[in-house]
Amino acid sequence: MLNVSDDRFALAEVFTIARGSRTHADVLTVELSREGARGRGECVPYARYGETLASVRAQIEGLPSDLTRAALQDALPAGAARNAVDCALWDWEAKAAGKRVWELAGLGAPGPMITAFTLSLDSPEKMELAARKHAHRPLLKIKLGTPDDMPRLEAVRRGAPDTRIIIDANEGWSAEVYSDLAPHLLRLGVALVEQPLPAGADDMLAEIARPLPVCADESCHDRASLPALRGKYDMVNIKLDKTGGLTEALALRDAARAEGFKVMVGCMVGSSLAMAPAVLVAQGAEVVDLDGPLLLAEDRAVPLFFDANGVHPPMPALWG
Repeated sequence: MLNVSDDRFALAEVFTIARGSRTHADVLTVELSREGARGRGECVPYARYGETLASVRAQIEGLPSDLTRAALQDALPAGAARNAVDCALWDWEAKAAGKRVWELAGLGAPGPMITAFTLSLDSPEKMELAARKHAHRPLLKIKLGTPDDMPRLEAVRRGAPDTRIIIDANEGWSAEVYSDLAPHLLRLGVALVEQPLPAGADDMLAEIARPLPVCADESCHDRASLPALRGKYDMVNIKLDKTGGLTEALALRDAARAEGFKVMVGCMVGSSLAMAPAVLVAQGAEVVDLDGPLLLAEDRAVPLFFDANGVHPPMPALWG
């Protein structure tokens, strides 16, 4: 039996990016029950990709209850719906076999990894205060992508002078703006810029200087995305809600590395259940951004554990 439910998790603070703000994480939870075992998965439908809670629910509810993970890859396109079902199937397979998912996938036992912590878009003054509050963290991710980004970045660097910083422009810049900003990003010690130009309008990245690594996010969904990224990006951001689940995420990671791309593993704003499968993909990644649970005021009953060593692998009661 395949069951789909809507779940809402309050955020600890308002979370803002260039496209808007939110106070809650609205997710879909899939629960698969077969032969005495239960598996769960979570997805975050994303309006940027034409998804809503209702449209993704309809995709999931249209699936046959006896669907296999192999058949699922062709039954649904890459996206949130396939992600939740794929991860529920992996969890179910592990529970039914009495093993962990990484054993079934032929992976080594995962360990903790340092994850970025995201500061949402705000006034320079408030972003500086937020940076001071989180200056103890080894990696901060800054949401930018507006005409007034430099004062914000300068403020964050003042607030966290020793922390490694990466930037997510969320498709908010033009090639000219990025070229103008790049020297200043280097001056302020930025280690990486994520999706500076809009997906589909990023060809200029192959023609302009890339003095610091550029990571594809909205431009990279699954393995089919890779040919268009060559010569434009240095890294790809793998998110399970884009790949359509753990199955394709692992395949994309291996294919990207084979083509010379570095790997970042990211997330939408969701609960620990959504992050848990991504922890497996993130093993060995150059950048890990699985801070969704850290942004929540409430989480799953058995959440992921975070400490000075980063995000730890999930307990079986959560997933996998």
